[in-house]
Amino acid sequence: MPMTPMTAWGRLARPLHEVTRPPFLDVAAGTVTTPGAPLLARGLGRSYGDVCLNANGRLLVTDRLDRLQWIDLQAGRVRAEAGLSLDRLLRTIVPRGWFVPVTPGTKLVTLGGAVANDVHGKNHETAGSFGAHVEKLGLLRSTGERLTLSRDENAELFAATVGGLGLTGFIEWVEMRLVPIAAARLHTESLAIRDVDDFFRIAQDSRDWPFTVAWVDCLAKGHDLGRGLFMRGRWAETGGLEVHKSPRLGFAPELPGFVLNSVTMRAFNALYRRRPYAVGACTQHYDPFFYPLDALPSWNRLYGKRGFYQHQSVVPMPAARDTVVRLLEATAAEGQGSFLAVLKLLGETRSGGVLSFPMPGATLALDFPDKGEPTRRLLLRLAEIATTAGGRIYPAKDAVMMPEMFKAGYPDWRKVAALRDPAFGSDFWRRVTGDAR
Repeated sequence: MPMTPMTAWGRLARPLHEVTRPPFLDVAAGTVTTPGAPLLARGLGRSYGDVCLNANGRLLVTDRLDRLQWIDLQAGRVRAEAGLSLDRLLRTIVPRGWFVPVTPGTKLVTLGGAVANDVHGKNHETAGSFGAHVEKLGLLRSTGERLTLSRDENAELFAATVGGLGLTGFIEWVEMRLVPIAAARLHTESLAIRDVDDFFRIAQDSRDWPFTVAWVDCLAKGHDLGRGLFMRGRWAETGGLEVHKSPRLGFAPELPGFVLNSVTMRAFNALYRRRPYAVGACTQHYDPFFYPLDALPSWNRLYGKRGFYQHQSVVPMPAARDTVVRLLEATAAEGQGSFLAVLKLLGETRSGGVLSFPMPGATLALDFPDKGEPTRRLLLRLAEIATTAGGRIYPAKDAVMMPEMFKAGYPDWRKVAALRDPAFGSDFWRRVTGDAR
């Protein structure tokens, strides 16, 4: 089979893969059980770094494995093939008064990808991560063994698969709970943040709002460090159940690298913070609240042909304030700011996933255009600050984490290593564990 270049959402590299896109689960099973180069399942490729890459190996792309197997609209439960996207699932369930309990910042992810990365959203403090709402999984091992995983059945393998980065086998289907909604709209408020301390104060005062997130101006310094906007929302109690529409905008242009510099980013941050209606209350559809970036397809192209990195870390609450300050200070000092700097709190609820990223504390996400070695040095510096404070780095976003940082942040990683399907592998796993199998 000819080799095909594939890239992640960060567009940092395009390694060659042997790619298959099976239309049915039984066809996919033939790929999974056939010996060959290391195998990895991949959904819509929205991971930023290299967890969805398997250079010189096999990629089983699941976007055609997207069928609903059954849905119980009385109990709010659904089982679907793992290649079904949140986008398509929402088109089915929203008009019937249901929503997914947890969603990341894009609906263009598959159920299998959401499980494998145990994604989280704006409501982690109240709802936990995606895996907390998964009841059962169907897993196919390379031996041909088909297993049903749950917290009661094959529990160790279930815990290794939720957040397990697709390494325990091929997730064929996902069974999960839904949450009822009375309307497809949310009451939202946006508040100005003066500095880092103001963020933590507002976050504390917003505990009765289920959805919270903040944008911060990561190039601000001194007394303005951490200034930005705090957004919070809750479901409206009345209104229609209209589903989201397809994007009106075309594909984003690929900007020249020199356009993204500290001057243009400072200008963007100032305009974004001071734009009309940036502060205030309104009622809005779920689509712009949860998925603002989906309005511009392929927005990752804005970072230029060299691509971009993302740093996302979480640090425990006792060290959160001081660590966030250090992360923002290090970023501002380098002048390699981010358009998309997101700060929020994570809660106590755990999914049980061994490699699940969330922990109680504060998480900061920063995007950086690839400027070569200076960018990598900054990313490693940020990772060092976070892990020294007892935090960890999000594998779904990472492209530079050192093995010692991964093992410190995920001390139970050997449990996944022991249960990993030997036919499966990824560039990320080989990079952070040294396991070349």
